[in-house]
Amino acid sequence: MTAAGERGKYVIGLTGNIATGKSAVLSMLRTRGALGIDADAVVHSALAAGGPAAAAVQAAFGAEFIKPDGGVDRAKLGDVVFADAARLQQLEAIVLPIVRHQVELQIAAATEPVVVIEAIKLLESPLAAQCSAIWVVTSSPADQRARLQASRPLSPAQAETRMAAQSPQAQKVAQANVVLNNTGTLAALEAQVQAAWSKIPALTAAGSGHG
Repeated sequence: MTAAGERGKYVIGLTGNIATGKSAVLSMLRTRGALGIDADAVVHSALAAGGPAAAAVQAAFGAEFIKPDGGVDRAKLGDVVFADAARLQQLEAIVLPIVRHQVELQIAAATEPVVVIEAIKLLESPLAAQCSAIWVVTSSPADQRARLQASRPLSPAQAETRMAAQSPQAQKVAQANVVLNNTGTLAALEAQVQAAWSKIPALTAAGSGHG
């Protein structure tokens, strides 16, 4: 049993490659009463001015990646790290321990019976050991590309670079307890979420759920 499970919480590790629809699933789970922890938001906070990772990024990558307000220029840094696996690993070595610590604090403080950790690097992180189940969101490359360019000011080449920096989708699926296929409508995705939600042991035992 995970440490979280011992505290009476059911922890869902929600992951998937970039722009597959993880945030949409997290929103659906929050609507159903889960505490949602967005690891990307934790990263943004860590890289902001005064954040615990900003000084370390400046030391490792240089002052040119720091904005006038003292925060990290994430767009500029992203162009570098997503094109260079070694630099990406260097950044992750700075950021991931901070994310892990912050997420563990939020899990410990949670009063909800179900906690969801949304993290693109979940399976590469010790946070996976905190999870009662792994949910993976999948999508087609064409849909990922379209979502990326719709949500961020990226050129087609930049979108491709970010997609190529991800581990293969099949690797995540192989480790999943639940696979959510986001190649159809939002309603179809929500139906899959509800089906998986209704099978959560903590909720089944309590006779609760969301129709």
